Amino acid sequence: MGRLTAITAALALLLGVLLVQWLPRLPPHAWLPCLVPVIVLLAWRWPRCHWLACLLFGAAWAAWHGAAAMDARLPRALEGVDLAVVGSIADLPLIHPDASRFSLRVEQATADGKPVALHGRVTVSWYEDAPPLQPCSRWHLLLRLKRPRGLLDPGAADSERSALERGIVATGYVRDDPDNRSLGERRWCVNAIRDAVARGIAARVGDHHDAALLQAFAVGDTRGLQPQDWAVARANGVSHLIAISGFHVGVAAVFGVWLAWLSYALWPGLGLRLPRPQAQAAAALLVATMYSALAGFGLPTVRTLLMIAVVTLARCSRRGSGGAQSLALAMIAILLFDPLAVLAAGFWLSFVGVGFLMLCLQSRGRGLRAFLHELTAGQLVMTVALLPLTMWFFGQASLVGALSNLIAVPLVSFVIVPCALGGMLMLGLCPPLAGPVLWLAARMAHAQWWLLEQMATWPGAHWYLPTVQPWALLLAVLGALWLFMPRGMPLRWLGLLLFLPLLRPPLSTPPEGAFQAWVLDVGQGLSVLLRTHDHVLVYDAGARYPSGFDLGEAVVLPALHALGVGRLDLLMISHGDNDHAGGARVVAEAFPEAPRYAGEPARMHLPMRQCVAGQAWTWDGVRFRVLNPPAGAADRDNDSSCVLLVENRSGRLLLSGDISSAVEPPVAASLGAGPPVVLLVPHHGSKTSSGAGFIAAVQPSVAIVSAGWRNRFGHPKPEVLARYAAAGVPVFNTAVQGAIALDFPVDAPPRREAGWRQRQPRYWRE
Repeated sequence: MGRLTAITAALALLLGVLLVQWLPRLPPHAWLPCLVPVIVLLAWRWPRCHWLACLLFGAAWAAWHGAAAMDARLPRALEGVDLAVVGSIADLPLIHPDASRFSLRVEQATADGKPVALHGRVTVSWYEDAPPLQPCSRWHLLLRLKRPRGLLDPGAADSERSALERGIVATGYVRDDPDNRSLGERRWCVNAIRDAVARGIAARVGDHHDAALLQAFAVGDTRGLQPQDWAVARANGVSHLIAISGFHVGVAAVFGVWLAWLSYALWPGLGLRLPRPQAQAAAALLVATMYSALAGFGLPTVRTLLMIAVVTLARCSRRGSGGAQSLALAMIAILLFDPLAVLAAGFWLSFVGVGFLMLCLQSRGRGLRAFLHELTAGQLVMTVALLPLTMWFFGQASLVGALSNLIAVPLVSFVIVPCALGGMLMLGLCPPLAGPVLWLAARMAHAQWWLLEQMATWPGAHWYLPTVQPWALLLAVLGALWLFMPRGMPLRWLGLLLFLPLLRPPLSTPPEGAFQAWVLDVGQGLSVLLRTHDHVLVYDAGARYPSGFDLGEAVVLPALHALGVGRLDLLMISHGDNDHAGGARVVAEAFPEAPRYAGEPARMHLPMRQCVAGQAWTWDGVRFRVLNPPAGAADRDNDSSCVLLVENRSGRLLLSGDISSAVEPPVAASLGAGPPVVLLVPHHGSKTSSGAGFIAAVQPSVAIVSAGWRNRFGHPKPEVLARYAAAGVPVFNTAVQGAIALDFPVDAPPRREAGWRQRQPRYWRE
């Protein structure tokens, strides 16, 4: 396969795989065999159509893999059913105050003593006094599972896509059962070795945080890192180093080359048995493979490992292999092995980053000066070239990332990681030396992290943009390519102009007198974003859990950034329950200047003012009125909820918190006559709310429920839905629709836009 042919085949294969990922539904299985003769005919009879054959093969291969992955998911009939499962722990278990979480590779499963078709990996939580869990250990457990289903909101991560890419077929929790028991451990398990190395580091490094950093850098064990550590990493653009990057694998390969060179220097006679170049290539591949296994075979490491394998194969067969050809062959290998890898951000960051470095950096010879030039120029190229993709996948980027990586990459890859692994190796060879080596690695990691924490506070460390459109992404990538063309290319600076649609996207804000609302999908909880022409209000912020997962950080803030909100004018928390107030602190810290009101300020963990019935204000021609609680009634739990009415000339939105039927009559009476009402169903559809009299008095045109999918409370209750149905009121649920957008124009009735799950349909979404 020639150089041009390999690159063309890789791009055509990639395009075919990508076309499938945009489909709302996969084609029927019967269609896929029909493509086989077409592909064979194109490849055999028309050489100029080889690229088309590759494209069709990529599409068929991706469709088959996607269908197989979806078919492997838990059958819907088994959702909520107790299953007796035998399996082994397939990762490093996470131990949180509320639960232990791990991935279980299922070996067999039964329901009521009968075998069921369930194979693959399931993510499991074990609540309430979980026993010690070790990687690779086998267990017999009683599980309650459901199909992978995540929250769908603007700007937030798509966990269903991630589950498909990672091969997760179900999620659930361990049921309390006396038959839950350990079945021993598997031998020769890589994760057990990783865990042993991580525990060895923790036992010999006194500072817990320094030990956590070494564990992450050395073996990709991120269990000891806190949310603030990830925030520092994102602000500096060094998250790839924490999870072990492909660059680390390259350094390991270089170490293998040096090891082979040293062996030939000590025993020259080896050259009579095997030429040194071939031995160095084989040693590089062997050491890189061992380190990739120690790192858990993440996508960046696999990509680099495949490139090293291509170079090794070419060297051993005495054939030349250019960088672009090696990259193309590595892409082909990954797409053939797992076409669903294109769903991961790491796939694109890896290949696009390396591709830009190959295209844009010209060799300047050897020596320290050339190395420093390539290192500094490479960080600039990577920062600018990967900016569009970073914004596309994560909604944020770091303008200090080039400088941060310039410091962190050589320090981590050439000093900290070798010292950490060398220290662990010394435990077996010379134990007295292990302590000093690990101490040196810990001090270096500590100093580096202190510097990164300082840089995380610099302007531009956290840079957010509204949702990136595909056409703006493509233009920015082309702009980066043009900008870093070799010297002699005229007007290279014009590449900056192609970044403008990405950096200055058009924003859609309501006109004067109109407003918009987003009822976010925060599971069993509530959060609503309200936007007028020049003002933004957040009503409730979802939950925060003991594990540290905060819906204010995971959903509310990304939604604000995706909608282009740079300033918050008011934060209102209906009452103190966690599912409404848990994420408030994160939102308040992100917008410290915003006034804050709550129905139960005493239950909040940050200063807030009391909201009281009668408070009113007007923003941009839109009127806001607080209808509950009355003065002196801030200690009634759910009935102390701030009830907010937002109205313009054509429509009204009633945000009711968790009020019960006890206070629904005075709330309804305070509404008065006016335009149609869109109602946020009280208390997620609890049976203690939404009385028939309340529904009749409000006469909502549409009712919105914010609830979790298959939540343990059974919200919304069937009898509540029946009352709305009897009144002829359509009900929409965020658990089914995803985030729901509502538009209140100036001169037209309110309208509900398609839910986020329907607005962006993909075949992997439930």
